[in-house]
Amino acid sequence: MRPAQRRHGILLTSSLAITLAAVVIPLYWLVIASTHSSHEIFNSPPPLLPGGHLAENLDTLQRTASFGRVVLNSTLIAAIYTLCAGAVCTLAGYGFAKYRFRGREALFGLLMLGLVIPVQVTLIPLFKLMAQLEWLNTYQAVVMPNLALPFGIFLMRQSMAALPDELLDSARMDGCGELRLFWKVVLPPMRPALAALAIFLFLYQWNDFIWPLIVLRDSQSFTIPVALAALQGLNNTDYGAILTGTAVAAVPMAVVFLVLQRHFVSGLLAGAVKE
Repeated sequence: MRPAQRRHGILLTSSLAITLAAVVIPLYWLVIASTHSSHEIFNSPPPLLPGGHLAENLDTLQRTASFGRVVLNSTLIAAIYTLCAGAVCTLAGYGFAKYRFRGREALFGLLMLGLVIPVQVTLIPLFKLMAQLEWLNTYQAVVMPNLALPFGIFLMRQSMAALPDELLDSARMDGCGELRLFWKVVLPPMRPALAALAIFLFLYQWNDFIWPLIVLRDSQSFTIPVALAALQGLNNTDYGAILTGTAVAAVPMAVVFLVLQRHFVSGLLAGAVKE
């Protein structure tokens, strides 16, 4: 191996090792801190081995935040949102990619403006709309406003643009209807892109804080981010319980990513295809 190649390999390995450490060390400390009390967490040096307060922290979460119900709320909301938003983004992406209609490019460009508009700008109009519909403190108030997510539509549109038009035309010539065409011909090659979209949508909703905080008023309806924020008191904060809840909240995200990771990278690369 040439010296230049060896140096390049060492540099690449060192960069990857530093990146891995930057990701793994905070996660490791989160898991370790979730087993300690608030007093022990702030010891100097901080604890690096598991403690014996995990059960106590879980009990505190359940007593103060009904954490079992909160986890169920987040799971249902994230699952419903992923399915519904995935369907909307996939259908919209297919329409923009494979149908020719007047004003298509202008409408798509207008939709993409949603990527640069701050979320805070839409909070007050959306809240007034939810209040008029009498949807406050309901699951649909959390799920419905963001179903047509601009990034999701963009990802699916770019992925479906790579499908040959000849394949769709031949299916139509064989008598395949539009719905059957979409279900039998379009969706099967889109599995990597659909997996990437599902991961993105699930994590987006699972970690969402501002909008659920605004529309959910009953503690029994809280999602995990809102419930954990409510544990922060003015005079006393149980950081052990909060970090335990954060560690528990990270488990479903890791599971979803591990299940769908096989398709994730290829799905994102498919979104880079240009017409």
